[in-house]
Amino acid sequence: MSRTELVMIDLDGTLVDSAPDMAFAVERMLERLGRNPVSQEKIRSWIGNGVSKLVQRALTQEMNPQNLPEEFEQAYQVFSEVYEAHLSERSALYPGVVKGLEKLREEGMILACITNKHSRFTATLLERIGLARYFQSVACGDTYQKRKPHPMPLLKTAEQFNIAPCNAVMVGDSLNDIQAAKAAGFRSVCVPYGYIGDYTVDQLGADHVVESLADLPDLLRTAA
Repeated sequence: MSRTELVMIDLDGTLVDSAPDMAFAVERMLERLGRNPVSQEKIRSWIGNGVSKLVQRALTQEMNPQNLPEEFEQAYQVFSEVYEAHLSERSALYPGVVKGLEKLREEGMILACITNKHSRFTATLLERIGLARYFQSVACGDTYQKRKPHPMPLLKTAEQFNIAPCNAVMVGDSLNDIQAAKAAGFRSVCVPYGYIGDYTVDQLGADHVVESLADLPDLLRTAA
């Protein structure tokens, strides 16, 4: 590894388990539309590709819906209103997150949050869960023309701080994060929890795996 100067970290599934609040919003959405309820476990499996895709999956009960379902616009609006009102009531930080961020900051690394979550929700969530103060930059799903797995958010953030890709790391829990890192020429680190989808950690192909963000500073230090 080259010396790490910039650490980019995904939000949902990496820093915070936001599935309970998202599931609550999906449940209320389906209820208002007169749809049959689904389990929280099923809803959790649909998370990871943005709100639009989550709503489509909930309406169609399909992982990869081919067409925009009926009532999508109404459903999207209902979900967004409910989620915005309750987005931090049930969500919780994963173990080791604060400890890891504190260590990284103490070692002088630049921290950025790179998420596909819309800015409508991201800033409020980071503030309410106490993480906003750690990040010098936040890129949301609507910040740039492209979002993960496209490398644009990563490259634009690195440019912002004049950091070469070889000195940057992307940390996440999903294939989107790892693919974005590889496309940007960044090193990639995966956590084994979160919204990994139908993959195993090994199948994601990250350069490294850490059990907790608390282990990340030591990894970056010893691998430099």
